[in-house]
Amino acid sequence: MSVDSSVSKEVKPESVLLCPLGTTAAPEQKLLCIFGTGDLGRSLGQRLLQCGYRVVYGSRRPNSCGPLPRGTKAMNHEAAAMSAALVFVCVHRENYDFLEALAPQLKGKVLVDVSNNLKKNLYPESNAEYLQRLIPGAHVVKAFNTLSAWSLQNGPSDANRQVYLCGNSVQAKQAVEEMATKLGFAALDRGSLSAAGELEDFPLQLFPEWRMPLRVAVGLTAFFFFYLLVRDVVYTYVEQGKDISFRIMVSLANKVFPSVSLIMLALCYLPGVIAAFLQLYRGTKYRRFPDWLDRWMLCRKQLGLIALGFAFLHVFYTLIIPIRYYVRFRISASTISQIRENRTSVFDTTMAWRADSFYSMGILGFGLYVLLGISSLPSVSNALSWREFSFIQSKLGYLTVFFCTFHTYLYGWDKFLHPKSYKWFTPPGYLLSLVVPSVLIVLKLLLLLPCVDRSLTRIRQGWERTDPEDGSEKALLT
Repeated sequence: MSVDSSVSKEVKPESVLLCPLGTTAAPEQKLLCIFGTGDLGRSLGQRLLQCGYRVVYGSRRPNSCGPLPRGTKAMNHEAAAMSAALVFVCVHRENYDFLEALAPQLKGKVLVDVSNNLKKNLYPESNAEYLQRLIPGAHVVKAFNTLSAWSLQNGPSDANRQVYLCGNSVQAKQAVEEMATKLGFAALDRGSLSAAGELEDFPLQLFPEWRMPLRVAVGLTAFFFFYLLVRDVVYTYVEQGKDISFRIMVSLANKVFPSVSLIMLALCYLPGVIAAFLQLYRGTKYRRFPDWLDRWMLCRKQLGLIALGFAFLHVFYTLIIPIRYYVRFRISASTISQIRENRTSVFDTTMAWRADSFYSMGILGFGLYVLLGISSLPSVSNALSWREFSFIQSKLGYLTVFFCTFHTYLYGWDKFLHPKSYKWFTPPGYLLSLVVPSVLIVLKLLLLLPCVDRSLTRIRQGWERTDPEDGSEKALLT
């Protein structure tokens, strides 16, 4: 027994390992078909190859369809349709006619429609629904139509991560979702194929999230331009008979841009403060905010980026001040006048402090401004943790508002005390631009009070003023 047991433990020489130790048989790569050899079809095929799929193209002219990604092959539509269980339809709706003849070959297969239209309501039904009607035996899924060829080539790290999809077959949508996830995208199911029209309208929308911020920017720019035009140019011409219309191009513009930039920066953070006071007033975080506040909070990023653009314009316009003809003329005239009168200007220490502080606050504010803009880029924000992103956008954001507001206060200094500053009984433009950021800073300081901050923190952690079980009231500021 001992001899037999010892022999049984030995490895017999006839035993041969089919695979080397530490290795496994490579899984077979899944074959996918793409109808269409245009830019989107080629980019999609290249992306699929990079993620481990095999790709075959279906073309009307398989022998002369142009350059294709290396590792793929082209064949006629019928042969390509029979070779794969999932087919991408990368052709325009006007060219769908050939698909009807392929209905037997495409029966039971998943068709991914990536087409879009040139404008809304061009057809009575969506492209995907029309494709489903042409080939009733196939499972049509609308997907990938919101991605461009550039997005597919560069991957989700440098482009949009979301892939919207819809379809009537749950299994077909799961197959497309798994493939999108493998490509590095996040799939978002929008329901049945009846939602295809909505998905096809997405690429036709022109800056939908930017409409309100752009309207605010245009409105503020127009208001400050005409307001300052009347106060500076028209007033001087009417009251003093001087034509200073040449100052519109630089001097006037350099007053409009910082005013709009400061107000829009404050508008980025004001909805968050309003939301905090609403939560304090309601004593809970579980009630929805008003629709206008929701829409306002959703466009804060766009408001901030537009504000940063105006800040850049302000910086550029400020840098050209020394080389302007008007400025050089004024400096030379003042110097010649002092020489002729044999007088010397007295150094004003207060003015030196004010000027240096003014420029310092402006530089610090603009530097933080740029940091906020950089951190909002998807490639940067994706590399940050939520705590890091929140620290930059919240803590440093409010610090940016403070520096820029203080910069404006230093610009005005004591001008608001002089009656001559109120031309035609109107306040200077910089005073109007200080209203919103000043209100924001005051409200934020109120939220930083220990008793208020403690109560707000408790609410955001789930505490409610009213106990849902017994309805007893609880003291909030404890």
